[in-house]
Amino acid sequence: MKFSSRAERIEPFYVMEVAKAAQALARSVAGSADPMIFLNIGEPDFTAPPPVQEAADRAVRAGTTQYTHALGLDALRERISGWYAQRFGVQVPARRIVITAGASAALQLACLALIESGDEILMPDPSYPCNRHFVSAAEGRAVLIPTTAEERFQLSAAKVEAAWGPKTRGVLLASPSNPTGTSIAADELRRIHDVVQARGGVTLVDEIYLGLSYAEGAAGEDFGRTALALDENIVSINSFSKYFHMTGWRLGWMVVPDAMVPVVERLAQNLFICASTIAQHAALACFEPESIAEYERRRFEFKARRDFFIPALESLGLPVPVAPDGAFYAWADCSRAAERLGVQGSWDFAFALMQRAHLAITPGRDFGTADTARFVRFSTANSMPQLQEAVRRLRSVIG
Repeated sequence: MKFSSRAERIEPFYVMEVAKAAQALARSVAGSADPMIFLNIGEPDFTAPPPVQEAADRAVRAGTTQYTHALGLDALRERISGWYAQRFGVQVPARRIVITAGASAALQLACLALIESGDEILMPDPSYPCNRHFVSAAEGRAVLIPTTAEERFQLSAAKVEAAWGPKTRGVLLASPSNPTGTSIAADELRRIHDVVQARGGVTLVDEIYLGLSYAEGAAGEDFGRTALALDENIVSINSFSKYFHMTGWRLGWMVVPDAMVPVVERLAQNLFICASTIAQHAALACFEPESIAEYERRRFEFKARRDFFIPALESLGLPVPVAPDGAFYAWADCSRAAERLGVQGSWDFAFALMQRAHLAITPGRDFGTADTARFVRFSTANSMPQLQEAVRRLRSVIG
């Protein structure tokens, strides 16, 4: 069978390849004193809070399960608009909000709407691998620009300007980022957007970890903001998976300029019809005061996990060059720790930990090529007892 060149260009998602190996090993050690601990997948251990689950149950019992409009339930678009106003002080009209089948569908729609064959999209290295594959699937080319710890592993306006070429269509950023958990300072994001706008390009910002910001005080305000505060021409991608803990519900949204709404609507009608109706009705309850209070309690729990785990990694010779200000990841340099285990590079280090400590983590291979062989990503989305046990096991093999 002959497959398309488009399909052949898409690399494996190595996070999932590692996960399969970890699951296989986990089955073999099930019931042992040291069952597998999974710090490799970015999925909250929390699930949707009771009001959300109850709303889904009501929708099923009431039979409100048929197709919605391709743009999503009007009531849900209004709730999201209200969340932007209340949480971030930004007025985002509901008419510019499009409900999607997860952030993945939003990124696919954005790329199909904006990218022509051969267009180049500038992205930081390291960055989330699927984002560049969405660009590739739309016949574009992701251009990865190496970043440094001094730049918080984020693009700068100067680097965007230097890398801009005749085929450049725009930038795809993430704030906070996966795998680093770092955000782009508001002033730098504004400068990047100014560079893009001056060249007639598009600025896309993946904000799926937006609600999970731990920045505090005056300095922190530079990070805990939405890019939508800058300009209505920015395309923002978001999700109910991370802050709202609805991963398997496959529900997200995007905020687009007015002129882009009918284009995205037409694509969505043909590609997806609509996002899950049950998930949409459930998500209405995400914005109830009881739910928001629970989400905020959980956000502080994620912060406590970060504040415990990163110093523990540092003490074990796994330095985290930039403290994450959001999300639930630690991007750690494993060079010295790998030497202690007698292996080279993050790929072998990850598999060594899997075998010797029954601990699953993610090697840097997925996230780019700029020095990523030195780094591994730990997810701190697990419970505090599991993180404490993970530290104990790390200490036993590399401490």
